[in-house]
Amino acid sequence: HLQLVESGGGSVQAGGSLRLSCAASEYTVSTRCMGWFRQAPGKEREGIAGIYPRYGETYYADSVKGRFTISHDKSKNTLFLQLDNLQSEDTALYYCAAPWCGSWSSPPSYWGQGTQVTVSS
Repeated sequence: HLQLVESGGGSVQAGGSLRLSCAASEYTVSTRCMGWFRQAPGKEREGIAGIYPRYGETYYADSVKGRFTISHDKSKNTLFLQLDNLQSEDTALYYCAAPWCGSWSSPPSYWGQGTQVTVSS
């Protein structure tokens, strides 16, 4: 049974940065699709970034393109999301999930518990 554990959330001012991590168990981050979602208060959960390391492919939602970067560390079986130039609208609970490559993928089967990102203006 796959387990995903996120970390790295916090509170920052607008324009700041954070790096989220997602440690995966019983899963090969380097060969399977994994992604990041977020859910803001009163809004639906949104898939924002996906990665398929085997083919070097990434996906970003328009809302984060150019500001967020998804990556992975094969040796640590860990997925990352670098959040730069954060804005107040990025405030949300962030989840990693698998398997998920991008907006065309079926809903993920496995989810982490989430890590909170709060951006103040």
